Amino acid sequence: MSVRVSLVAAARSSALLAERFDDDRPLDDAGWREVQLAAHALVPLGAAELRYCSPTPRSRATGDALGFAPLVQLALRDCDMGRWRGLTLADVAATEPAGVDAWLADPRSAPHGGESLLAFISRVGSWLDTRPVVEGTVVAVAEPAVVRAALVYALKAPPSTYWNVDVRPLSAVAVTGLPGRWSLSL
Repeated sequence: MSVRVSLVAAARSSALLAERFDDDRPLDDAGWREVQLAAHALVPLGAAELRYCSPTPRSRATGDALGFAPLVQLALRDCDMGRWRGLTLADVAATEPAGVDAWLADPRSAPHGGESLLAFISRVGSWLDTRPVVEGTVVAVAEPAVVRAALVYALKAPPSTYWNVDVRPLSAVAVTGLPGRWSLSL
């Protein structure tokens, strides 16, 4: 028996260029409108036997707005960006260009003093591997970065693949399988 885990990216809390590392802002007006528009396609996922979300305000609000009543999972939190938390990529690139280059090139680096990309992917993968095998499905609403990390882990792709996975707000994808043996399900 395998488990099906549907991953839903949280609605946005800011314009794409204004996104900040480890952002904990609530949904903005555009995010609320997007949830309303996407609800017809996503609400059926709420029939899952187990419903989770990341601890961010926008993930919780997205899950609640879709009627999921999700249980917060700390393992689904965004990557710990250390001293870069709350800054945009442009902010950091202007003051620490070598740090940004190292972070983008080496998945083991953590020039911000937080969590490396490799550690982040492993943490999200560990959460995925510890989901109970249930008759039915699991749904989780999380930051787009968490969905990307889960996909890289599930596909056993090199960590650098993380940068090539585009996860849009309110997009959904599913993985099926067992711990350590996951398949992308479209």
